Amino acid sequence: MIYKQNVAEVIGHTDLLRIPSLSQLTDCEILVKCEFQNPGGSIKDRAALQMVQDAIARGELKPGMTIVEGTAGNTGIGLAVVAKALGFKMLTVMPKGQTPEKEKMIALHGSELMLVDPCPFANPNHFYHTAKRLGEENDSYWWANQFENISNAKAHYEHTGPEIWQQTDGNVDALVSVSGTGGTIGGCSRFLKEQNEDVQVWSIDPDGSGIYHYLKTGEYKAQGSSFTEGIGIMRTVANFAQARIDKGITLPDDDLVTVSRAVRNADGLVLGSSTALNIAGALFAAAKSGPGKTIVTFACDAGERSYSKLWNPEFLAEKGIQEDRETIEQMFNRYKTMDDSVIVNVTGKD
Repeated sequence: MIYKQNVAEVIGHTDLLRIPSLSQLTDCEILVKCEFQNPGGSIKDRAALQMVQDAIARGELKPGMTIVEGTAGNTGIGLAVVAKALGFKMLTVMPKGQTPEKEKMIALHGSELMLVDPCPFANPNHFYHTAKRLGEENDSYWWANQFENISNAKAHYEHTGPEIWQQTDGNVDALVSVSGTGGTIGGCSRFLKEQNEDVQVWSIDPDGSGIYHYLKTGEYKAQGSSFTEGIGIMRTVANFAQARIDKGITLPDDDLVTVSRAVRNADGLVLGSSTALNIAGALFAAAKSGPGKTIVTFACDAGERSYSKLWNPEFLAEKGIQEDRETIEQMFNRYKTMDDSVIVNVTGKD
């Protein structure tokens, strides 16, 4: 008999899926890693498991302790899954204003939830600092510290990246990824570049995040706003510092809406907002790279966690976003004709 010993062992080894409509449109292979297949429903399950396993091995996390973490949602869910599977308690600190779907999922998986007011990172009441403070003040708490804990990127260097390489038989021309903590792009880009230095790594930023500006100028600066959650960094953290990025681009929320409807209607794949940005980025990379390329990106989670925003007509109307503003074909043609000056070429920079 072959079976798993607990639900944490189900994490990883997700399928790599070809998106037929976009592959046909671009004359490239547009492939998406189905991270919604993880038991907690997102790519953050991988980092959660690695961080907990390494903390146990170091003797930092002992039986009876409580895991505490500040998160926009998915890492809290992933840690809750791992905590329950391995016999720990979980406390999730989350800023108010995230989708209610994520709040319900955290509670559903048995984590205690502490909601705090959203505020700038410099404010000591920021969800990151709140979780850190709780972890430091309580001997029975272990703070996961997903931003600076390099076990996060290690999960993708040792598992996700090798899975992609094996599933494509080493035929990867480009890797496209958003960044939340930078763990995914950090670990995967490092592994894939070690296999083939010519793999082009694209960093895709939502409108208003600071990564694009940082890659361009060396300074984090927010410009605009986005309804995406849990992606975009305003400081260099240890996991993102590992990323080997060649090109950077920022895309507007309107494009997330366009690509999500097109892929849902043509391919039956319902995207969350982070995934929609990833796939829009893959489309952009295809437009600028030309036909015949194999482009890999991530389905970070499933679309139901974005129901109240990305899939909510009333919310989109409040944001001034039209669901039928342009077709996916028009969007792809717009990408092809966009001036290359909008792309930050990171390769060769100090």
